[in-house]
Amino acid sequence: MTLTTEVRTTGRRRARFHALRVAGVRPLTADAVEVTFDIPEDLADAFDYAPGQYVALRAVIDGEEVRRSYSICRPPTRGSLAVGIKRDPRGRFSTWAQTELRPGDEIDVMSPQGTFVSTRTDVATGHVVGIAAGSGITPIMSLAASVLAASDDSTFTLVYTNRSSTDVMFADELADLKDRYPSRLALHHVLSREQRSAPVLSGRIDEERLRLILSALVRPETVDEWFLCGPFDLVQLCRDVLADVGVPSPRVRFELFTTGESAAAGSGDGRPVVARDDEPTWTIDFRLDGTSATVTSPLSAHESILNAALRARPDVPFACAGGVCGTCRARVVSGSVQMTENYALEPDELERGYVLTCQSHPTSDRVVVDYDV
Repeated sequence: MTLTTEVRTTGRRRARFHALRVAGVRPLTADAVEVTFDIPEDLADAFDYAPGQYVALRAVIDGEEVRRSYSICRPPTRGSLAVGIKRDPRGRFSTWAQTELRPGDEIDVMSPQGTFVSTRTDVATGHVVGIAAGSGITPIMSLAASVLAASDDSTFTLVYTNRSSTDVMFADELADLKDRYPSRLALHHVLSREQRSAPVLSGRIDEERLRLILSALVRPETVDEWFLCGPFDLVQLCRDVLADVGVPSPRVRFELFTTGESAAAGSGDGRPVVARDDEPTWTIDFRLDGTSATVTSPLSAHESILNAALRARPDVPFACAGGVCGTCRARVVSGSVQMTENYALEPDELERGYVLTCQSHPTSDRVVVDYDV
């Protein structure tokens, strides 16, 4: 499959879980692993993906269902899929994955999702830049390898920041990629707690250092597309500075990673809600997999549309429940909602009425949303 074909397959698809067998769990650093899954032939089409997309994993840990989204770290390969998981001391799933997950285990994996993919019509040429921090390297690994393999005319520049060299995920793979494409891959490691030979590569990336990187290492006027992945502060800093130096926003793709676990519904059942008999309620109608359901939500509960829907249909799609991944996306057919956060939907999706149901709360007596559109 060529990169051009892969990028054209990234339209939103219905998010569904499938049980997959773990083929391998490989240490990357002291607190990160790569988990590889075998994809049986009858599910190969369901797990076709574009570089930059992610999957949600679902497991029962200590009797409770826990979901977490992780980016796919390898270029598309039929029959296989791999994700990078970095342990967060407060993260139940990431800790479990590193300490308990073993080859041969089966866990539920959602079909690939996400729009952190190239939007160019000609993806076989041009200069692409990735700026990543920590585990933000995961989707950019797949993007970089795919861009460089697509054409001898493509180039990729990666600015990758970590605390120290021991924290660098995929260090060997990045070195191999540099050896394979010495003239077309520019690789810059920025370490915040370790001295590098070049001052510009030593220290935390703040606005001053970022502007220095853009003037000394990466000339924005030569770049066709930007990919930013990391914590909110770094991603927002990069977006602001790139806009200030004249980079058009459509050329900048970004994805956030979060720490800890979902702040919203943690299981597939929805947070329990108790209403008084005389309490006013919102009415929420939703369509999923061709069937409709209705649920009422007391005003005092302040619950999201996702949480209310999960009480009626435990198979309503969601992953992070934090406004980051976009798995719970639906279109508002009638009524109105207020969305608290949005780090996943594009401006054109918002204009067409799409919302993240994990972040959306009714503002009209009745709301109708459609997950199938």
